[in-house]
Formats: sequence, structure tokens, C-alpha cells
Amino acid sequence: MKEIFREDIWKDDEYNYEAAYGFMPNLHFYIHEEDGSDGQKERPFMLVVPGGGYCMVVPPEGEIVAKVFYEQGMNCAVLTYTTDITMCVPLRKQPMNDASRAVRYIRKNAARLHADPNKLVICGFSAGAHVCGSLGVHYEDVKDPDPELDSVSNRPDAMILSYPVITSGEFTHIYSMWALVGQDGPKEDYDYFSLEKHVTEKTPPTFLWQTVTDNLVPVENSALFAENCRAAKVPYAYYAFPSGWHGLSVCNEAWRKGDFGEPYTMEQVDRAVAAVREGRGVRVPDARQKELMEQFPEPPKPLDPDNTDGSSDQAQQEAPAAPAWPEMPEYDDVVLWPKMAKAWMERIW
Repeated sequence: MKEIFREDIWKDDEYNYEAAYGFMPNLHFYIHEEDGSDGQKERPFMLVVPGGGYCMVVPPEGEIVAKVFYEQGMNCAVLTYTTDITMCVPLRKQPMNDASRAVRYIRKNAARLHADPNKLVICGFSAGAHVCGSLGVHYEDVKDPDPELDSVSNRPDAMILSYPVITSGEFTHIYSMWALVGQDGPKEDYDYFSLEKHVTEKTPPTFLWQTVTDNLVPVENSALFAENCRAAKVPYAYYAFPSGWHGLSVCNEAWRKGDFGEPYTMEQVDRAVAAVREGRGVRVPDARQKELMEQFPEPPKPLDPDNTDGSSDQAQQEAPAAPAWPEMPEYDDVVLWPKMAKAWMERIW
């Protein structure tokens, strides 16, 4: 049995991202209900941070990941952090601040969440891995506006970086960087978020994995971070699987069927697109508005309950069927990474 619930991580007067459109960063928890049979009162805790190019927080790297590590005995939460689908308001440090607040929030509430505060792992994917890595190398820079929470450590005990965006240099994923710091952002911001440049002996132990044939984020990203972990004597593991494209998530049977769980991570995108459709977008140029309307077409009007004669006028049209999730190949090696990561965590602890 598990408890599933949501909690916002900021108070209204603490969160002021300009393009939030009413969204509040939040955590969805997956907590074991302790029955006392094994005497276990606290468990290692996994904070899952999905990717999405800093434009969205994608469902295929959210609940489905939490469930895998939940089944491995961990308590978990999925972080829905700040993104910008319009790519018009640079995010800068806000996603990193969201992750920092989430870590502090979990540690402060460790007893209620049955969490071991000394075994708190952040697990990010793609741009979500960049969020995690940013916190891992810059955690000392983040001051929390809540004095009580600021006194709680925001340093993760370990990081799992899955096909991560790392660098702003030659091998960057440029669209993630544009959303984060802007196309014309200051060079110092690009340098700050080129994470391989900031690894030190204080960086948390790190597990990295990626596929050599990653078609969106070059494999050099994870290799650069791993090499700098080695140079700084940070405990790490690095696995480069020979084949597979970007975004394989946990790559299990549920993932191959498109059974990702609840799509709650899309809340900010839904709010932003609605705002753009209503003319409330923040500095969204006409070209981007058009792209968003094509990418997220307006849903059909509700059926008229009074129309019972079977007519098929426009008001009575049914919503189009959702596109089928394409058949996915099995990657017998990649599917093993969660077990490999769990074994690695047990070793470093």
C-alpha cells in the first residue's frame, strides 16, 4: 500500500516567477504505509526530477520512475518545477531554487515522510538532470527565503543523472540553455550553468547513464561530468549503453506501452498555453503564439446534453482519439539501470 498526495513547496509570497500563470511548484509523494512488520521507520528517499528541455516537465519521467524506485523499497516524490513553454521569460536559477526548496522540505518533514534524511537522492532526466546537477554543484549558493528551511541542508546525499544536459559549450542542448538563460543571456550565466566547470570535492556522489547514440543530447555531456568527478575524487559511476535514443526513462514494459501514470507534471504548460490563447502571455511574440496553438490545439467544445437525436453537428463532435504510443523496442541492457543505481546507492552508503 502507498500514500499518494501533493504538496506545494512555496508560499504565495515566496514565489514570483513572472510566467507562472498561477502555477505553483509542487511535490507528488509516494510513501510506504509502515505496518510495523519489519520495524522500519524510515527509508532512503528518491526525489524524481523529469526533463522536458526546460519547456515542460514530461510525464514519461515522472510517476513511472517513482513507482520503480518505490518498488525497490524507497519512499519517493516527483518534483514539478518551474519551466517555460513560451521560451520568453528566462528561468535562470528558479528551477535550481525549486529543487533546493524540495530537498529542504523533505528533510524538514523527514519523520512524517518516513524518510532517512541522510539518504536523500535526486534523480533527474535530461534537463531535469541539469536541474539536479545545478543543485549538486551550486547548493552552497542557494539561500532559502524561509529562515527555518534555510537552516536545513539542501545538499543531496547522491545524484542520479540520466542522459543529462550538462554543458553550455560545444556539446550543449542549445534549446535547454535558451529556455534557461535566454538566447542572448550573459556569458557568465552560460558559464555558471555549464556544470562540468563547477565540480569540486564537495559535489555529491553521482551515478550517470546515457546511450552512445543519444539523438538529442550528445553523450559527451555525461562523459564530461564523469571525467570531472574523477578529477575531483567524487565517487561516481558512469554507464554509456551502446544504443538507444534520448528519453528512454525506465524503459520497462509499462513505459513501452505508454503507461506513464498521471500527467500532473503538465500543469504549468496547460496554464501557460491557456494564457497565450487568451492573450495573457508574457512577451510572447506572434510566431511563438502560432507555434503553441498548433502544438496544443484548443480542445473541442463539450457535448450538448440536450442534443439527443444523434445529430453530428459541430457542437456534438467527439474529441479526437489520442495518438497511439508507438511500439517501442526492448533494450535489455538499458532496462537494468534502476537496479544498477540501487546497488550503487547501497554501496556508497
